[in-house]
Amino acid sequence: MTPITSLPQAAAGDVVLLEGPQSRRRELALVLRTLRDFIAGFRVLHFVGPCVTVFGSARFGEGHPYYALAREVGRQVGLLGFTVLTGGGPGVMEAANRGARDVGRPSIGCNIELPHEQQPNPYVDRTVTCRYFFVRKVLLVKYSYAFIALPGGFGTLDELSEALTLIQTGKIQNFPVILMGTAYWQPLLDQLHRMVAEGTIDKNDLRLFLATDDVEEAMAHLRTYAIEAFGLRPQRRPHRSRLLREPQAT
Repeated sequence: MTPITSLPQAAAGDVVLLEGPQSRRRELALVLRTLRDFIAGFRVLHFVGPCVTVFGSARFGEGHPYYALAREVGRQVGLLGFTVLTGGGPGVMEAANRGARDVGRPSIGCNIELPHEQQPNPYVDRTVTCRYFFVRKVLLVKYSYAFIALPGGFGTLDELSEALTLIQTGKIQNFPVILMGTAYWQPLLDQLHRMVAEGTIDKNDLRLFLATDDVEEAMAHLRTYAIEAFGLRPQRRPHRSRLLREPQAT
């Protein structure tokens, strides 16, 4: 087993958090560090307007078809009037943020400290860097009226499953979830149908998401189940407190 002291700082902090009981002083420090991350995120995201969160892999470069798809998704989401929110990294996340930038819409990233230093992509207007994944996931969900998942790996599956579970269990409202790239997602869709057959999820749970390759269909879904369903309208942004030195609009 690799000693904690030999791990990069970001990874060592996660190991300490998750490895079991610590001294009372260390446990308090972990709570305060987590609170700091939440407050930093709340201060930025409170003012960015209704968001759509885009999930997807960091590993697809600019020449990949999924990068082009994510960029178009970012453009069209922005044109609907939403702020595009991503994990702030490269690949699909960068492409979605870039699409928002293309049409002059706010582009926000919730970055994560990783052992190899994931840097925010150059197309975010504002970024929040989280030490812990669970803080980042809360921020990606809290401010969003919809979730769009493009092809990705374990992190994308984790975020997608989190959103679907929160909707299924009534912890958040029935926000639209869209899977873009049906060929990629087909094995997951097959597994979900098997879960229905085995009784581990309900048939109606398959209605919690739309799987499509058509960006126009995805945007129509957002209009119906986000904009119209929740009565979203242009509105004045919350007043910023000078006393609290809250950030300016993007």
